[in-house]
Amino acid sequence: MPENESWEYSLHIPNDLRAVTVSRRTLRLILTLHGLIRLVDVAELLATELVSNAVRHTKGPAALRVRWSDGVLWIGAWDADPEPPEPPRPFEEVAELEDGRGLALVRACADVWGWQPLARDGNRGKFVWCELASAA
Repeated sequence: MPENESWEYSLHIPNDLRAVTVSRRTLRLILTLHGLIRLVDVAELLATELVSNAVRHTKGPAALRVRWSDGVLWIGAWDADPEPPEPPRPFEEVAELEDGRGLALVRACADVWGWQPLARDGNRGKFVWCELASAA
């Protein structure tokens, strides 16, 4: 597929830590099939952190959404908890920690990131998302 073509995928996942691996491998396959292999490593890291937070810090289902449009890869994780994520601490403070550095990594590696509350079809929750521009 040409890189100038827009597309979007959604992967609904259970509240299960194994879903992080499934999400990461699915993202790798999507990007490879669309000829965006150069984005795979950073995109996998970003998706892993977003999905891991969604699964580890909530009790309900989650979803990974991936969208490509105008040379920008958008990665978002939905979870059923409407509370905002904890603000990321500076990466220097969390670099040596094993836990608690997810959003600091997202902030450090993504071009832009954010979150938004979501209410649709009676379901409440939030999207935590980031963007990664293609360096063509």
